[in-house]
Amino acid sequence: MADRTERQAQATIHAGGEWLTAVSGATREILDPADARPFAVVAEGDEKDAERAVAAARQAFDHGPWPGTPAAERAALLRRVADLLVRDREELGLLESRDAGKTVEEGRVDITCVADAFRYFADLVAAEAPGRVVDAGSPDIHSVVVHEPVGVCALITPWNYPLLQASWKIAPALAAGNTFVVKPSEITPMTTIALIELLTEAGLPAGVANLVTGPGHTVGARLAEHPDVDLVSFTGGLVSGTKVAQAAAPTVKKVALELGGKNPNVVFADACATDEGFDTAVDQALNAAFIHSGQVCSAGARLIVEESVRDRFVTELARRAQRIRLGRGTEDGVECGPLVSEQQRAKVEAYVASALAEGAVLRCGGKRPEPSDVRPESGYFYEPTVLDACHREMRVVREEVFGPVLTVETFRTEEEAVALANDTEYGLAGAVWSADASKARRVAARLRHGTVWINDFHPYLPQAEWGGFGRSGTGRELGPAGLAEYRETKHVYQNLAPKPVRWFAG
Repeated sequence: MADRTERQAQATIHAGGEWLTAVSGATREILDPADARPFAVVAEGDEKDAERAVAAARQAFDHGPWPGTPAAERAALLRRVADLLVRDREELGLLESRDAGKTVEEGRVDITCVADAFRYFADLVAAEAPGRVVDAGSPDIHSVVVHEPVGVCALITPWNYPLLQASWKIAPALAAGNTFVVKPSEITPMTTIALIELLTEAGLPAGVANLVTGPGHTVGARLAEHPDVDLVSFTGGLVSGTKVAQAAAPTVKKVALELGGKNPNVVFADACATDEGFDTAVDQALNAAFIHSGQVCSAGARLIVEESVRDRFVTELARRAQRIRLGRGTEDGVECGPLVSEQQRAKVEAYVASALAEGAVLRCGGKRPEPSDVRPESGYFYEPTVLDACHREMRVVREEVFGPVLTVETFRTEEEAVALANDTEYGLAGAVWSADASKARRVAARLRHGTVWINDFHPYLPQAEWGGFGRSGTGRELGPAGLAEYRETKHVYQNLAPKPVRWFAG
């Protein structure tokens, strides 16, 4: 770990197979959000560095071997990467914890999921037929539809799940035969840097994988608008995603956007009819809202609970939320880490203040915790917060907080539950809890969200597409659709016995 960090202080931009410093010479300190102390230094790239990386990716795609490498060989490389990730799981899990603030156990789980993603796309591309034959109605015509790589892909990833979100883009991009430039969040770049090292170790040709560390307003903006970039895939906030789409429009490049959500967790009274059912629904509501301090695009930040069980449910939820152990993610027994930055904590505090001003009832949390031996005063900690008596007009209910804040709304009828759950500009994910399987499926079918869990929250399958409706974005990740994002479709029509058509005199 020390050797890697020391080397990264000098050169974290990867272009054409070389590790480089920023053209400007600028650097950035990477802070551990648990104590706000720097633990690494990276190059601070800008537009010139983006140009250099795009040029390397363009050269590798137009003249390098990777786009023409057989699918079986591409799959084999992805499997080697997965094996290396498993080998380095402990180191990478720790690095993810220090970078993003999550617990080490969450970091370990992330690395396992990253390896699974690489294996999934390896298996998917290796098992594909070479093309879909189209019957042209004649034995003299051979007609086939084939898939080809898009070209140079710009991959812009968020700070909350740095390596996981990078893998959801990098693995299918490579499986399809593309080259890429990845720009991780400027505040959590460390595990993405490590992944580029593993790709090189696995034998990926120079220039296929390129990385620029730096801010979105310079590096990300240039990648989105660059005429030599054929596709841009962005995961992040709605405002930034809108700017990416606007920048990409003049060159009509493919755009995939995943822009977050404001996700309902609908609990019917019948789900709580037994002690076990009640405890499970409460436990999952805690997991939905407070995993990674709520810094999850699919977080179940809106609890929508049937009125007849609301008091009992929220009382128990608040009691248990108060007992969540906050602290440095590397400490034993810690269940929830800090927010990623001081800016993010200030944003959360502003949302809670506005909710209270608008009439919300604070059931627990709502403040910074007292410092302790596992919770330095300088860290960006915020208590898990439950806000009761919320309604749709509140900003905290409408907008994505991206912090440990759970709002509570109530309903009386199934129709009202569906209306509340769908009353959002976003449409990423949601959940339904009911002991009545028919009712649960009926409600799930009516929810306008890209993923709907029934009697569960947060699991995802590499085989299933991930994406949203509405302002949650236009892209699809994972599953066959995730691979399709990184491909173009070509129809090859071959006449085996050409004859003159004689349409014109001559």
